[in-house]
Amino acid sequence: MKAFMTEFKKFIARGNVMDMAVGIIIGGAFTAIVTSLVNDIIMPVLSLIVGGFDFNALCIVLGEGEGAATLNYGAFIAAVINFLLISFVIFLLIRTINKMTAKKEEPAAPTTKECPFCREQIAIEATRCPHCTSELS
Repeated sequence: MKAFMTEFKKFIARGNVMDMAVGIIIGGAFTAIVTSLVNDIIMPVLSLIVGGFDFNALCIVLGEGEGAATLNYGAFIAAVINFLLISFVIFLLIRTINKMTAKKEEPAAPTTKECPFCREQIAIEATRCPHCTSELS
């Protein structure tokens, strides 16, 4: 059991696990912000554009009476908008991080040079051209 706990501590202490935990916590907080944006700002504007009715209240009643089941497709549409906004912001965030962390590759050092006499490509360290046998300085 002690070996198991030691292995578990080593697993938890790795950077990737801690980064993932922080990401999940920030993602939860960000989701609350985007949900509020959609429900409190975007959906009222959208309902104003489409005729002034409450978009979240759109539903199909399945049955009769007060306790009838409903298909709340307005709430579903709000959830889809929520998802699209969160996905878009995460895309922009990852795109920015990738641009900042992208390593710029340096061009490789040349391995050949041109013989000044016959214009053939030769090894950069060559002191004599293998094609025309000229001595190179």
